[in-house]
Amino acid sequence: MSLTSYQKDFLTRLISIPSVGGAPEKDAPYGPVPKLALTYFLNEAAALGFKVGISDNRVGWCEIGSGDKLIGIVCHLDVVPAGEGWESDPFELTFKDGAMYGRGIIDDKGPAAASFFAMKELLEENLDIPCRIRLILGTDEERTCSCVEHYDANCEIPDFAITPDAEFPVIYAEKGILHVKISDPKPVLKGFMAQGGNAANMVAPSSYAEFEGERYECKGKMAHASKPDLGVNAIDMLPMKLKNSGFDIDRIPLLKFIDSFNAVAVCNTKDDSGVMTTNNGILKIDSDEQYLIMDIRYPVTASLDEIVKNIKSQAESLGLDVEIDSQMDPIYKDKESEEIKLLTAVWKDHMSEFTGFKPEYFEMYGAPLAIGGGTYARHMRNTIAFGIQAPWHEDQCHQANEHMAVADLEACIRLIKDTLKKLMG
Repeated sequence: MSLTSYQKDFLTRLISIPSVGGAPEKDAPYGPVPKLALTYFLNEAAALGFKVGISDNRVGWCEIGSGDKLIGIVCHLDVVPAGEGWESDPFELTFKDGAMYGRGIIDDKGPAAASFFAMKELLEENLDIPCRIRLILGTDEERTCSCVEHYDANCEIPDFAITPDAEFPVIYAEKGILHVKISDPKPVLKGFMAQGGNAANMVAPSSYAEFEGERYECKGKMAHASKPDLGVNAIDMLPMKLKNSGFDIDRIPLLKFIDSFNAVAVCNTKDDSGVMTTNNGILKIDSDEQYLIMDIRYPVTASLDEIVKNIKSQAESLGLDVEIDSQMDPIYKDKESEEIKLLTAVWKDHMSEFTGFKPEYFEMYGAPLAIGGGTYARHMRNTIAFGIQAPWHEDQCHQANEHMAVADLEACIRLIKDTLKKLMG
């Protein structure tokens, strides 16, 4: 492998920290493990001569350069649960066939490390850096993004920032994100229970139901909820599994809702950002509670009020309650802005360095795009999502066996370094 010994050791230690968000504790609002990842990162940066800071134990930063102008890179160190289907330890950086495997190597510890390495190289080259460059590190992006919202409300806002937490080229639009909780207030059928999924923003890799001594299991394929077609949702499979076994799902209204849900009737808008997608992320049915949490990514021009009204119509017809668990407005940025033009040009200069590149990709993947994923760009002013996956690569976010080619990480370091030089002006 051509990574330096420092880069390899840094990534190994960072990936080994299982920084899934947890219950708040004293001085650790998102749980102790995300804070541990942040502390490790900032200690390493300080040892190399970076200026470092932290705010309310929610978000930290490391910085090089001097001056009034502030350029930002915004990343996160928390990760989604490992989930099932791994062929190696998800929290041990594993090298295989020229690639690195581990939870967070793409989303978003790898990009944070690549940004750090690029800044480290600038520092070591003793360049005249005519501004400040700040790497901002959040610790709760996968759940609420309140970490960077705290930064936006309380800390210095960059004059311009990128967040390498999506894909190339440049992201000019992000769909709205809505999490709804559909629950059944009535007592569950005696002896029945069901469960599935690990997180709202992950395609459920497994589900099961139990009734009268029988167990019904479904196996799917994990993926990011913004691209549910890349996975197979085991929660969606469960009603049919039960029906095929002779169970009447009308006895469990939540299962009936999953089976009969009509997405087109909820929203049939289509625009530059695409169509609405839905993902049944978490299902729990037992004697204590019955609920389903659904992740919805809706087009930038769609009406949130209409979407919620139409979901309620389908749920309430089955006696179910609906409440909004969380919601993020869509964002839309001017594709003709100078910043987007600059980032697009940098991408075109470097895209041939990524594995699997073909000459026809210059035409196919040379323009800004819209995505269904949510990034920090919608939570911090003056921020645009830029990278870090090549658009012709299979999406690795929230997948089992999440991996990145070593050559692609090296290409990202060069690209980020070039981006910073051009933004410095």
